[in-house]
Amino acid sequence: MHNDLLTIGPVTLRGYGLMIGIGILAAIFLFELRGKKLGYTASQLELISIYTIIGGFLGAKLLFYIVNYKTLLKNPDFILQTLGDGFVVYGGIAGGILTGIIYCSIKKIDKLQILDLAMPAVAIAQGFGRIGCFLAGCCYGEPTSCPISITFVNSAFAPNHVPLIPTQLYSSIFDFANGIFLLIIERYTKTKGLVSGLYMIIYGTGRFIIEFYRGDLERGFAFGLSTSQILSIFVIICGILLITRGYLKKE
Repeated sequence: MHNDLLTIGPVTLRGYGLMIGIGILAAIFLFELRGKKLGYTASQLELISIYTIIGGFLGAKLLFYIVNYKTLLKNPDFILQTLGDGFVVYGGIAGGILTGIIYCSIKKIDKLQILDLAMPAVAIAQGFGRIGCFLAGCCYGEPTSCPISITFVNSAFAPNHVPLIPTQLYSSIFDFANGIFLLIIERYTKTKGLVSGLYMIIYGTGRFIIEFYRGDLERGFAFGLSTSQILSIFVIICGILLITRGYLKKE
C-alpha cells in the first residue's frame, strides 16, 4: 500500500493521517447527532468531543512510550523520532474515557449516558483508523501462505515482499461491525452501561484474538501474552461489571 497519497510542494497527504482524521470527524458527527436527540446542546457535545480527543491522543502516545520503554531508555531521541506515529489504541481509549469522566464530573453531566453515546462512535473511528494502519503498513500480521494475504512493497513498517495476514483489514471490518451492532442495541435498551459494556466485551475479545496473528513485535509481552491481550482481559472484565451494575440498578 502507499501511505503517501498526494504531495503538493513540501506538504504530503498520508493515508494514515487522512483515515485518522476521517475517523475522528465521523465519530464527532455520530456522537453529536445522537447526543442532540437526548437534549444535549451542540456546545456541550463539542467540548466533550474536543477534550476526549485530546485525552485520547495523549493516552495513546503515553502507553506507546510505556510499552517501548526499553527503546526510550536507550535512545531518548525516540520521543522526537516518533512524534507523528506510534500510538497504542488501549491508551487512547483509557485517556479519552478518563478525560471525559473528569469533564462530565466537573460539569455535572451524566457520565454513563455520555459513555454509552461515545462507544459506538469510537468503534466506527477505530474502523477508519485501521484502514490507515493498512495504508501505512503498521500493525501488520504474521507471514502466511494463505491466499488471503497482503504483500507490501514499499512499507516503512511491515516486511516488504512477504505475504502477510491482513490483520489491519480484519480489525477494521470487526470495528465497523461492532459500531453498527452497538447502534442497533442502543435502539432497544434503556439500561445505562449496556452499550459501553458490550463495546468493552466485544472489542476486548476481538483484540485478544487478533493479537495471536499480529507480526509486529513492538507491543510488549508478559506471561506469554502481549500487552494488548493482558489489557483486553481487564477491559472484558470491566465490561461485564458495567453491564451487571446497570441491570442491578434497574431492579
